[in-house]
Amino acid sequence: MDSDRLSALPQAFLHRMEDMLGDDFEPFLAAYEQPRTYGLRVNTAKISCEEFEQIVPFEVKKIPWVSNGYFYNEDVRPSRCALYQAGLYYLQEPSAMTPASRIPVEPGEYVLDMCAAPGGKATAVGSALKGEGLLVANDISTTRARALLRNLELFGIPNLFVANEKPEKMVKNFPEFFHKIILDAPCSGEGMFRKEEALARDWTPEKSEELSRIQKQLCLNAADMLQPGGQMLYSTCTFAPCEDEQIISWLLKERPELSLISMEDYEGFSTGNPEWGDGNPQLKKCVRIFPHKMQGEGHFLALLQKEGTAGPSAGTSKTSRLAADVRKYMEEFFREIGLKTLDGQEFDWNRVEVRADKVYYLPSVSCNFRGLTFIRNGLYLGDLKKNRFEPAQPLALAFRKNEAEAVISLSVDDPRLERYLKGETLTIEPEEAAHPKGWHLLCVEGYPLGFGKLVNGTLKKVESIRKFPSGCSRSRQPQTLLIWMPGTEGIRHFSITS
Repeated sequence: MDSDRLSALPQAFLHRMEDMLGDDFEPFLAAYEQPRTYGLRVNTAKISCEEFEQIVPFEVKKIPWVSNGYFYNEDVRPSRCALYQAGLYYLQEPSAMTPASRIPVEPGEYVLDMCAAPGGKATAVGSALKGEGLLVANDISTTRARALLRNLELFGIPNLFVANEKPEKMVKNFPEFFHKIILDAPCSGEGMFRKEEALARDWTPEKSEELSRIQKQLCLNAADMLQPGGQMLYSTCTFAPCEDEQIISWLLKERPELSLISMEDYEGFSTGNPEWGDGNPQLKKCVRIFPHKMQGEGHFLALLQKEGTAGPSAGTSKTSRLAADVRKYMEEFFREIGLKTLDGQEFDWNRVEVRADKVYYLPSVSCNFRGLTFIRNGLYLGDLKKNRFEPAQPLALAFRKNEAEAVISLSVDDPRLERYLKGETLTIEPEEAAHPKGWHLLCVEGYPLGFGKLVNGTLKKVESIRKFPSGCSRSRQPQTLLIWMPGTEGIRHFSITS
């Protein structure tokens, strides 16, 4: 058994787990002898699992409880593969894929991910929306919200609003608004001790009690933003009952219009334990994931539904007053690349907005974003230069396969892809390009990576993107670090902003 891992586990944690698990305690400890697992989740808005399996250049194995999840071996570096840079998959710990897979998101719905960074669950539900409806992804940390935006852009999600706001303030803008809400709450991270041993060293029993107060407030905020008839998925990556069953017990009493509902089952799942809450037998509908029963780390999930029926939708976006010259430059570019559709839909000029010479494609849903601090509203299309439109990489990543005619597609093992991603120019043979010159989408196996301009057989990557262009309603800097806490994909922090 890995004595180093076991010695890092706090004694108070071990004593509590022994009380909780009884005869299962020894198998639970034995799980720390096993190596952690590695996973990726396919972006099914861009590619089917069947086609992914045909083109992926390294060994993968299906995750049995997540339909689009795959294990990969520890020695693989999938973030270096061009398929990753094309947004065809997201790297995520296998158990952490479970919450987003257990909330049934449908295209056209309004979905909120309350504590969204770095983006594992937000990219999953954004993919499920298929460009319709609205995804609001929020994180209170500015730095983490920017990383969140990058992952959402990589997945090609156009109908997004990335916020950097306190959840209690968002309630004022979105009362009973969302069809679905994911609250992957900041937690003590006990389920990740095998993956991140630093969490075990920093753990104290008092941390769980302090975090439970934060979790309760976040649950109330989520309940107040949920439509009648809507569903809310609460999850943590901890075993602590005071952050799991006891939170749900408390929430059901505070918000009696909420009730627990069953999730799609899997043979390795364990049920919630009513004795670890207030004795309510409905807590058996919660799901616990233990590392000695699953090929993944520890997790807790609860799916709740609000009574009632959803009201009418918020409608579509307002008509845009786009300057004639702006539309002219954009139409010239779209003709040059042979635009067919964007993210599976006909391009809607009413959704185009220009801010400080930067062009955005707004969500089709009209919402009250007034007063909220945000990183991005909609898809960043590109920049207006002198007498021309220059595209941005997020626009390229929003294209699906075969949505533009001017394409240069290279195989996944072509060494030129790595040079392109480094910003270098490429030599292109005449038969590889759709046209002798001009703008092209460079693709890997037909899936867009970015734009380039072809001149005399040379493709030059044109990158006008500032990493995070201006567009925030206002900026705020974290003033006080409240507490460190793990997310399901890594350590996350929770800060107080002025």
